Amino acid sequence: MLSLCGRAVLVKQWSCQNEFLQMLYKYVSTQGPQGDSSAYFSDGPRSQKLSWSTSTGNNSLLPKQAQVVICGAGTVANSVAYHLVQSGWHDILVLEQERIGSGTSSFGSGTLGLFKPMADRHLIMYSIKLYRQLEELGYDIGLKQCGSLNLAQTKDRMISLRRRMAYHQATGLHCEVVGSNELKKLHPYLRTEDLVGAIWVPEDAVAKPQAVCYVLAKLAREGGARYVEDCQVVQVLTENARVKAVATNNGTVLCEYFINCAGMWARELGQRCSPKVRVPAVPAEHFYATTASPQLLLDPWLPCVRDYDAHTYAREWEGGFMVGGFEKEAKPAFGGGGIPEEWRNRLPQDWAHFKPLWEKAVHRLPILNDMATPILTNSPDNFTPDGKWILGETPEVDNYFVAVGMNGNSLQGAGGIGKAVAEWIIEGEPTTELLPFSVQRFIDLHNNRQYLQERAREIVGRHYSILYPHQSEYKYARKLRCSPLYSELESRGAVFGTRMGYERPLYFDSTYKRGDPLPEMPRGSFYKPKFFDFMREEYLACREGVGIIDMSSFSKIEIKSSGTEVVDYLQKLCSNDVNIPVGGISHTGMQNERGGYENDCMLVRKTDNSYFMVSPTSQQTRIFEWMRRHLPANRSVGISDLTSMYTVINVVGPKAPDLMAELSNSDVNLHPFTYKQINVGYASDVMVMAFTHTGEPGYCLYVPSEYALHVYEQLMMIGHDYGARDVGCLTQRFMRIERFIPFWGEELTSLVTPFEAGSGFRVKLDKEYFIGKFALQRQKEQGVTKRLVLFVLEDIDPDKHVWPWGGEPLYRNNEFVGTVTSAGYGFTLDKLICLGYIRHPGLTNSDSRPIVTNDFIMTRNAKYEVDIAGQRVTAKPHMHVPFFTTVKRKTSDNRYRPTIIKEKSVQ
Repeated sequence: MLSLCGRAVLVKQWSCQNEFLQMLYKYVSTQGPQGDSSAYFSDGPRSQKLSWSTSTGNNSLLPKQAQVVICGAGTVANSVAYHLVQSGWHDILVLEQERIGSGTSSFGSGTLGLFKPMADRHLIMYSIKLYRQLEELGYDIGLKQCGSLNLAQTKDRMISLRRRMAYHQATGLHCEVVGSNELKKLHPYLRTEDLVGAIWVPEDAVAKPQAVCYVLAKLAREGGARYVEDCQVVQVLTENARVKAVATNNGTVLCEYFINCAGMWARELGQRCSPKVRVPAVPAEHFYATTASPQLLLDPWLPCVRDYDAHTYAREWEGGFMVGGFEKEAKPAFGGGGIPEEWRNRLPQDWAHFKPLWEKAVHRLPILNDMATPILTNSPDNFTPDGKWILGETPEVDNYFVAVGMNGNSLQGAGGIGKAVAEWIIEGEPTTELLPFSVQRFIDLHNNRQYLQERAREIVGRHYSILYPHQSEYKYARKLRCSPLYSELESRGAVFGTRMGYERPLYFDSTYKRGDPLPEMPRGSFYKPKFFDFMREEYLACREGVGIIDMSSFSKIEIKSSGTEVVDYLQKLCSNDVNIPVGGISHTGMQNERGGYENDCMLVRKTDNSYFMVSPTSQQTRIFEWMRRHLPANRSVGISDLTSMYTVINVVGPKAPDLMAELSNSDVNLHPFTYKQINVGYASDVMVMAFTHTGEPGYCLYVPSEYALHVYEQLMMIGHDYGARDVGCLTQRFMRIERFIPFWGEELTSLVTPFEAGSGFRVKLDKEYFIGKFALQRQKEQGVTKRLVLFVLEDIDPDKHVWPWGGEPLYRNNEFVGTVTSAGYGFTLDKLICLGYIRHPGLTNSDSRPIVTNDFIMTRNAKYEVDIAGQRVTAKPHMHVPFFTTVKRKTSDNRYRPTIIKEKSVQ
């Protein structure tokens, strides 16, 4: 292998032959550790020359039209272009404002880690597979599957790693727990005496980010893609909210699709469109240091080290070390303002900021004390509000796609992301589960610059933090979307979490007294939550008296037409029959052509030509956009987002009817899944719906927001004699799991059908065509290959053992058959419970899996277990709600009335 100096000399010798190589030589000579260009000039089959003859960006080289225009020529953009041409799409134009790979793709650790959540792992695994193929083609991209060591300094960290290891092992990733002796053998420079344990992942890898970037661009160009450099996108032009053309500083290009892969500039580019496109990502400073030893050349196959509790990582680099970190308190890049033109000159080497991370790295790797003075690199990258990639078609403009927000490592996901986005464009829908990364998971709030800068401070560090399920809420950019009840609930001891920026009470501290310091979420736990007793009190109120739950964050959409067109429109979108009487409520799915869920909702028929739809909180943007795209071309049907107009109060429990009757002075003896508009207290036009999202009897009140506080106060005041108390969303969550109610984003996704989720009774195949009907007809005839099952855990002590929280592998007779989708505590059963899909073991192709029947699931010789952080726990399967969780409400002619105590007259 050539030294960096030798590589630069070799490039210089060839530079007179190729303008691109002149640029590359300049870059290699002036940049840091990622300026290695040996990939293109080594001996043997790797000596393939990169014949670029790059354009200079003048107008004559800019085509008048292209099928697809990609903005940006970093690793992700080049991967998208590469996969499009590999799929036979050759009319691709890639526009780069400077030079190929000149943005943040020139930085990065080059690490490729598979020990991630499953959705991430699938894409990263493909990335490694693609990069291995590039190596086999003769391109030196520095790929080494050197493995990684994931360290734990605390017991909780080890539980976190074991939980992750459980589902990775079950799904084919080799990983194992290693002790101090094994650690020393794998990495002799590690200090290990203060470690609780570690996980060894041998398939993890490293590669050269710039080399991969250039090779993908080369192959994309050979496949027909055209690259134009020094070309800045000025505006994305639209017609009827669909991409029409791209205006640049060198002219305008007509196109059918536009893909925003602009990295740090992606958000700003989204604003240069009419209508504006939300791309909620902001650059944050991100540091790594490189150092070498004049006496010692490190083994190039040393595994990567991730010391999560120190928030640092380390890998071998050029015979020395690269050390980076994900600090708990990060800083927005460029002072939080826009990206300056000369941005490379505005990246300070902030040693004072990086020093705490460096000191922790030196503690873990004492050999760093003996190495040369480290060189610190400030390598900014885009970070997103939740630390996940942003992919897919935007809700504002059809055929406008994004692939941004790499959160400090563009190389890691680039291969898989490029393939996923290319397939989405070609097929018209995702071909794999991308819901966690969808650009449609955001609202306008998330794109606010001030919000992004605040959130970036903590999102960097969360990548290495222990994220306790339902107990690790964000610290910054809070109290932005609040129910009108927020202040009152806060004064009653509410501890809040956030969903879609909306503050929701998770639970209520019943020991809190007004005037005391506000209660806060205690330190998280993988065991029984420290606030569990409060949740039990809330459950008992719902079971025996009245529970009051603020559920205002739910998405609310009005659908109407001047005639009855709205009925035809919704009948086409919904798998259930929604042509119901006025005042009725239909619980229905909205399916895609494969029969998978696009939405799970309640449709309330208010009039002959208008409906009111209630959907999960996270669906506010996504489902509105999906419905908009299916509106009739003649605009006979209109939809409106009414989420903020109504406050939603769940009144749950056996005494809820009596309370509501007294409060409204109306007959509220409603049949299930019907609604009535009544006055509650002094508030008019309150929609009272006969369902609760908990499985318990009661009502959902949709209160015009200006009346919300009054209605709530009346409920609590009059409800005092009925045992009314506040209830949080976590208790409601546990109740719906125990009642076997599947939920969007967990049990219900675009790859799950109603028959698989046990909701086939809501599918009306006898009605006229609806989206997904043919797929569901076929599935009903042939059977399902997976089935949702409720499990009750039998030999586990909730007071002593680690709880299941979701993601745990399920085993049947010692064979992996599925994964837990959601889990909690069954208050009625007094046991831990979970939901999960069961398949036949072994086969990975869903099309070739055997049919899953009730007999297969419930046969007596089937023993089920859940792997919770490495411990197998016996689980009893149920196809329906266990009968002892259902208690019929007692009815009587004599309604409950509170006792009125009359004051004695003063003599």
